[in-house]
Amino acid sequence: MEQVTAATAKQAGKVIAVHLAYQSRADQRGRTPAKPSYFLKASSSLSLSGSEIERPAGCELLAYEGEIALVIGKAARRVSPEDAWSHVGHVTASNDLGVYDLKYADKGSNVRSKSGDGFTPFGPGLIPAADVDPAALRVRTWVNGEQVQDDTTAGLIFPFRQIVADLSQLMTLEPGDVILTGTPAGSSVAVPGDVLEVEVSSPAPGLNTAGLSTAGFSTGRLRTVVVQGETPFADFGNGPKATDADREDAYGSAEAAGLAPKGLSAELKRKLTSVGTATLSAQLRKRGLNNVSIDGLKSTRPELRIAGTARTLRYVPNREDLFKAHGGGYNAQKRIINTLNDGDVLVMEARGEPGTGTVGDILALRAQIKGATAIVTDGGVRDVAAVAALDMPTFFTGAHPAVLGRKHIPWDTDLTISCGGATVQPGDIIVGDADGVLVIPPSLAEEVADDAITQEYEETYIAEMVAAGNSVEGLYPMNAVWKARFTEWAAKHPNPAAQP
Repeated sequence: MEQVTAATAKQAGKVIAVHLAYQSRADQRGRTPAKPSYFLKASSSLSLSGSEIERPAGCELLAYEGEIALVIGKAARRVSPEDAWSHVGHVTASNDLGVYDLKYADKGSNVRSKSGDGFTPFGPGLIPAADVDPAALRVRTWVNGEQVQDDTTAGLIFPFRQIVADLSQLMTLEPGDVILTGTPAGSSVAVPGDVLEVEVSSPAPGLNTAGLSTAGFSTGRLRTVVVQGETPFADFGNGPKATDADREDAYGSAEAAGLAPKGLSAELKRKLTSVGTATLSAQLRKRGLNNVSIDGLKSTRPELRIAGTARTLRYVPNREDLFKAHGGGYNAQKRIINTLNDGDVLVMEARGEPGTGTVGDILALRAQIKGATAIVTDGGVRDVAAVAALDMPTFFTGAHPAVLGRKHIPWDTDLTISCGGATVQPGDIIVGDADGVLVIPPSLAEEVADDAITQEYEETYIAEMVAAGNSVEGLYPMNAVWKARFTEWAAKHPNPAAQP
């Protein structure tokens, strides 16, 4: 079997990488693209098995991605998917390394975050493409001898033939060009001293593209050692900067990154849903917050109380030329619903316009499956009977049969919005019941919940006293005499809502 050499690397005029290609990775990221998309890596990022890879000084998030690399063998321009594989010369292993600390500076291009010297090791063996079934290849990654990635091309969203044909529509793929075909789930962060290994294999004997039987193949393990860079970035360019969102992406999850879980704790959620929004509203008013109710909504499940953290979506008034670019396909509405997590409440700004639906049965079902606690919209809902049949409640202004394009364009997500007269920011706490929907600043949630529980406990006592024939004078609110009586009563009747 041929081996990747320095000459092989020099022959590569282009290194093209697929953003997202495996379903396992898409499931991990919470989004599945409809079509493949790509970015370029510098050909100078190519390196050989056994190389050392430098984590740049000041960076913490050097992520590895074990991948199958295609090496073009014959020029391809406007080839069909049926013919595309014949233009691939070899298959090998690769590691699509990158530093998430610099993604912010690239503005989506990945120029610096992915193109560092040596950031694309590939090899060591070159498997002839004609001798393997592209739909039956396996890619595995090890870190310090422990396997961390394992998937096969049966799990691809976009088969290799489609990727090659798609790229050839606009550019000539030339002999030696390298295509990195995406990574499966399991990518994470490497640190200095780590030994990274990637292997691509044909798992079992099979038939090649000519229908002839073949034995299994393996590239052997592509080995890379991570070392620490010592030269700091100069201040005439952007330096490393990482957020918790970057850490979560790089490690694959908040838990893996050592971050606190997003959303409400189970205990805070219990507290907030143990009391009514009327009581919570009174506590917010005591703290000077009078404009925190999302007005004019009704619930599909008025018997339920909900509490969760806000994710936001903004619609703008429909303009036909803009709808063509922003309304169809994988638009902002579909993107945010596909990235909802357990405990999220999707809050939509629809300008109080009830003359069209802002969500229907299919997307509401998808939100429920993703773990959303509720949907809140100051616009209309389509398929309202089906939406009302879901376990997840939706708070809305009214039913309407029309689709988005009549009045709205889904425009942007995860920003500060206005919904039903209230300002809502991503991460705000949303509570709702039959009385309405409130927005609670996260910093106040614990004390508001605790005081609301105490208030409802006191009001339970007051209601008992009124039911027994007592006047509300001096009782509601309680004067000193009634407070003393309440203290005696409370000693015999512990507050169940205060218990975890």
